[in-house]
Amino acid sequence: MNIGFFTDTYFPQISGVSTSISILKAELESRGHQVTIFTTTDPNAEEDPTIVRLPSVPFIAFSDRRVAYRGFDKCLKIAQEKQLDIIHTHTEFSLGLAGQFVASRLDLPLVHTYHTMYERYTHYIADGLLIGPGQVKVLTKQFCSLASGVIVPSQLTYNTLKSYGVKTPMRVIPTGIPLNKFNTCSDNGYNETLKIKQDLGLDQGQTVYVSLSRLSKEKSIDAVIQAFKEIYQEDPNSALVIVGDGPEKENLELLSRSLLNKAIFFLGEVSHDQVGTYYRLGDVYLNASDSETQGLTYIEALVNHVPVVAKENDYLKEVFAGQVNFGFLYQDVSEFKATALKLVNSLRTESLAPISDSQLYAISAEKFGATVEAFYQDILADPKKYKNSLSHQVQNSMKRFIRELVLGSEQND
Repeated sequence: MNIGFFTDTYFPQISGVSTSISILKAELESRGHQVTIFTTTDPNAEEDPTIVRLPSVPFIAFSDRRVAYRGFDKCLKIAQEKQLDIIHTHTEFSLGLAGQFVASRLDLPLVHTYHTMYERYTHYIADGLLIGPGQVKVLTKQFCSLASGVIVPSQLTYNTLKSYGVKTPMRVIPTGIPLNKFNTCSDNGYNETLKIKQDLGLDQGQTVYVSLSRLSKEKSIDAVIQAFKEIYQEDPNSALVIVGDGPEKENLELLSRSLLNKAIFFLGEVSHDQVGTYYRLGDVYLNASDSETQGLTYIEALVNHVPVVAKENDYLKEVFAGQVNFGFLYQDVSEFKATALKLVNSLRTESLAPISDSQLYAISAEKFGATVEAFYQDILADPKKYKNSLSHQVQNSMKRFIRELVLGSEQND
């Protein structure tokens, strides 16, 4: 198959969406398919013949994210030249609309992955005054209704889209992680982890908690820091390492200094090729976010054999169901400290079994790629079942999408 991915976010912009797309591209290519990515320009991007970049500007709500402002005809021309068989959009914004345009003009099936629970991010856009949860529901339903099929990373996202009234066929396909990337870590990789520990002054017997994520409000890193203060009071031979960057970094550094500066380390953002080295710094991975739709960081931690303590949600309940050695979930932040200490005690008494190969396959990139490939094949083989009305509706949908985004929808506030 010749497949076109359309996304506003791709490397060198670091995000879960970029990582998911990169993993899927590699898996599909390993299966003999050709994948072309249509995305935004980035001043730090390297040339890649499989990536088409459209003129873009920083997105008003996320200054480190970008949106394209022209290039639909360029996308159409390249899609024709490459004889694309299927369009796969990974955004509801500029490149998502470009993907709809190309699918409409070439009468191609369109698959859409709904990566982000926007209801939890509306505070970024004019403090929630320009677009609120009501508009999110309307716009999401409109966008998904034009797809042949929708991929969601979790049952939580599936249920959310159903509640919005989305009737397009959907499949739950979580993003997997390339196991060989971590399982074949060289001695040099482990030595690098050891060197970082030494540079930070971490002792061999010290319990190290690690957090890797974007430092933004919805990730609730402040709750991780608050919980670690309580953990440290009971176990002073412990440390917290925070890896990542984002708009809340300065506030979080101020918070850590006011609470417990000496045992909390901020290491900044690292490239995705290096994340395994930084996960392996930790004995336990901590996460307090309740906005994750797929939570790649949880899976990356597990693949690196670092058990997880995280806030319970429907997605994690699915992942952790019957997998007692993945770690522990807590329901309320008041349980965070006790849950983390319970896991550390289990590690010290060796009552937590190692993660098995079969458990790892279930969260692997190999399974991820195979499942998406099967969905594509189903759509191409049964066009009547998955037929969209894109060619008749796409232009009106684009106009409604922009109008709703700018003016809002009073009846849905």
